[in-house]
Amino acid sequence: MAGGGTAGGDSLKGFLLALMAYLIWGGLPLYLNMMRHIPVTEVLAQRIVWSVPIALAVLWVLGRTRDLRVAMRTPRLLAMAGLTAALVTVNWGIYLYAVLVGHTLDAALGYFINPLFSVLLGALVLREKLSRPQWAAVALAGSAVALLTIEAGELPLVSLSLTLTWGLYALAKRALPIGPNQGFTLEVLILTPAALAWIFWQASQGRLLFGTTGWADVLLLLGAGALTAIPLMLYANGAKMLRLSTIGIMQYIAPSFVFLIAVFIFDEPFDGAKPIAFPMIWAALALYTLDMLRRR
Repeated sequence: MAGGGTAGGDSLKGFLLALMAYLIWGGLPLYLNMMRHIPVTEVLAQRIVWSVPIALAVLWVLGRTRDLRVAMRTPRLLAMAGLTAALVTVNWGIYLYAVLVGHTLDAALGYFINPLFSVLLGALVLREKLSRPQWAAVALAGSAVALLTIEAGELPLVSLSLTLTWGLYALAKRALPIGPNQGFTLEVLILTPAALAWIFWQASQGRLLFGTTGWADVLLLLGAGALTAIPLMLYANGAKMLRLSTIGIMQYIAPSFVFLIAVFIFDEPFDGAKPIAFPMIWAALALYTLDMLRRR
């Protein structure tokens, strides 16, 4: 879902760590579907708050808490982490909304488009030179989005918002001068005061479901925190031991599972322009992947 990787060889440990992360992300809609009765904002706030103890525990086990303390005393680093935290929060919120209101297929489309958007960002922002197959892949994906827009009479906002926020998050994360585990912990710590303020305000209004509707909802919301922190940390550590080309191929695992869940389990309609647009996106991804493997 994000960038990473190494120029060296792949390790089995790195592959397994990244695979576990992608499988968790791919199956996440099944878990989130059990919380459709809970407001998106409460799921998001609880997801942030309950990520913190897990992230801190991981840093303590790894002996990297000093890095976090130093980062929290560095204003420039805090500002950069504030930007990545804001981007990932918006991304999480849109994804939660998409799954909880029955637009899981749009979420899958957004994450299929994301690798190609990252390639375009690299060309526009980092001045990376794109090959002809890469330009063709970007153009094909753009054509698919245009087709969906023409059919619906409006842009596929959920898909494009997920693509935009995750692509910008990955770009900003590249510039964050701190390890991935420390960076994630710093992000959720920055987000926690606002999340707690919202939770206490909702509780004062009698609208908070956590702790008021039974243990099932409590456990689901606690689990949402774990399913936020664990795959991100698994991915961050696994990606360091894999080649960029390997990560490039593996990042299709999660949206593929999300797509299958949306169509075959949630029974979301796969009609209109979608049976044309999705294969166009898949063809674009195949172009991009084959070109990446050839150059590697």
